Amino acid sequence: MDNLTISIFGNKIFAEIINEIKSFTKFKAKFYENLDLCITDAEQNDRLVVFFKTEKNKKDYEKIKKNNFPLIVAIQPSDLQSLSSNDFVEYLNMPFSILKLEKKVISHLARCKFKKSSLINLRGYIINKNERKIIKDGLELQLTEKEINFLILFSKTNKPLSRNFVLKDVWNYSTESETHTLETHIHRLRKKILNKFGDNNFIKNNVKGYYI
Repeated sequence: MDNLTISIFGNKIFAEIINEIKSFTKFKAKFYENLDLCITDAEQNDRLVVFFKTEKNKKDYEKIKKNNFPLIVAIQPSDLQSLSSNDFVEYLNMPFSILKLEKKVISHLARCKFKKSSLINLRGYIINKNERKIIKDGLELQLTEKEINFLILFSKTNKPLSRNFVLKDVWNYSTESETHTLETHIHRLRKKILNKFGDNNFIKNNVKGYYI
């Protein structure tokens, strides 16, 4: 937590107070008037953002909550029921103490770090290996453990994977095994992806093997 900087949007005075008492807090604050710059810096530096939600910045709130960096939204208690949940978003009722904010920052950063460690980018999709899901454009599809392990292989290389390699790595079969296990799983997975995401070209193959 040493030298931690959090981003503040929507309350310049609060950011100034944090920096005035920085010797008594575990972090510094950087205030942003430009939302796009705030989002860019948060993404590039994996920085936590404290967003003060008001009637005037509802559009900004809708924009910032769609990102996958740690976000704490400071709200009035009456607004809580109308807000949607997100793995990277937590809410903090106003007014709150600096100590309460510190605890929220520390716990939320830890949860987001664990969450991100389970997320894998795969050609425009997100694989959540802990929850066994594949995600794209707000849609989620639950997968089996074997399907997740199969897809994780493709995230490690851009080259086609041979049938024998996949069978050995995912199913622990020998290269001499006569089985249609892989073909059956690929057929089922292609159908699932097509039905959920409308992608009929998800898993491709050539003479060298399978690729995404």
